[in-house]
Amino acid sequence: MIKLTLYTTAGCHLCEQAEQLIRSISLQDKLVLTLIEIGDDESLAAQYGVHIPVVKFADDTELNWSFSREDMVSKLAELNPEQPYQI
Repeated sequence: MIKLTLYTTAGCHLCEQAEQLIRSISLQDKLVLTLIEIGDDESLAAQYGVHIPVVKFADDTELNWSFSREDMVSKLAELNPEQPYQI
């Protein structure tokens, strides 16, 4: 199981694009994507407010927008070398 967190906020079109990009990567239904609304938490809003969308990986590394499919696939392959990904 591959767990990712996407920090987002309501009405953010870049956040919507990031979510679509992440969901477009073929992971054979092994992806668990959790969306975190930063507007509900002052500390998250302060940390991510000017950087969203931000995707966080299981190893606590993050990619700030504007990340590409290639960036995502590269990071996922690094974390899960036995899992085939499609670009």
